[in-house]
Amino acid sequence: MRKRLIHADQQAALPAADDWLPLDELAEVEISSEDAGCPIESALLPAAGAGWRAAVPGKQTIRLLFPQPQALRRIHLSFVETAVQRTQEYLLRWSADGGQSFRDIVRQQWNFNPQASISQTEEHRVDLAGVTVLELIIVPDIGNEHAIASLAQLRIA
Repeated sequence: MRKRLIHADQQAALPAADDWLPLDELAEVEISSEDAGCPIESALLPAAGAGWRAAVPGKQTIRLLFPQPQALRRIHLSFVETAVQRTQEYLLRWSADGGQSFRDIVRQQWNFNPQASISQTEEHRVDLAGVTVLELIIVPDIGNEHAIASLAQLRIA
């Protein structure tokens, strides 16, 4: 097994919890749908609520538009499903040209099961420069087009 000690300067390079970008100041948000009781702000802003939920079933898109290009190092996603067993898929991608072209960061599936696995939290380490659009596409259940998408939390640093 290989191991190495982390030096103090390496530890300081990692973003702290309070290093999350203030999305309410830096980004405009586009969403494909929104339940009025679970607005997107609930997923994007600290202490703003229990998260976002779509108003209609099926695939949903959440798009963060940055008027000033951003450098991103970390993307934190959290999903919670306590009621229904389902297989969710999400695609996270970015653009440096205002959405004319996109590059995938990750495409991932997760099986929710109310008796065993009710949450999915992902921490994606990235090194992206000049990001003008960050897009999250959620397919809430790859086997059921009537499932409703939700997102507990999205943070970026």
